[in-house]
Amino acid sequence: MIAHLRGKLIYKQPGQAVVEAGGVGYDVAISVPTFTALPSAGAEAALHIYTQVGQDQIALFGFLDREEKRLFERLIAVSGVGPKLAIKILSGLSAERTIQAIRAQDHAQLVHIPGVGKKLAERLVVELKDKLDDFAVAPAQAAVQGPAVDDVLSALTNLGYQRASAEKAIEQAIAKDKALAADFDGLFRVALKVIR
Repeated sequence: MIAHLRGKLIYKQPGQAVVEAGGVGYDVAISVPTFTALPSAGAEAALHIYTQVGQDQIALFGFLDREEKRLFERLIAVSGVGPKLAIKILSGLSAERTIQAIRAQDHAQLVHIPGVGKKLAERLVVELKDKLDDFAVAPAQAAVQGPAVDDVLSALTNLGYQRASAEKAIEQAIAKDKALAADFDGLFRVALKVIR
């Protein structure tokens, strides 16, 4: 199995890179964030590789970031998610935003990704929400928890506030009074005051 590949970047485009190592050009499927972070063609590149061995082919999936590869491996463990769809998911949302969406059970965010329908979004949440604890994400997300939090976050984003601003306002409101995490009306009022 190929686990890591370092060599000259011959070619890159969204979704694909060709890396020459030891005189062999390896065709590697990549996510959009990996494509964006790769250097220009002709420069040296190093990718963490997931190797898929099928009956008629070997496919390589490459990641600049080890965390992105780990998330990819969790995604393909979900029934109905193959490596190509996992790359699409990681291209539709950054690894951190994918983790946040799954943890927050934000089906709407996941459904915006091409190839992810309502049922698959639900399956991703059900199968992965408790399996992503070892991934580091922005501290605001970890601090913002409680039965009313998701509803208030949804209400604020529906009013047109940026998701990050809404999360920060909710976090600040709960920091002032922990009981608000279970009180939709109270949390909504306080978060609205903070965000304005």
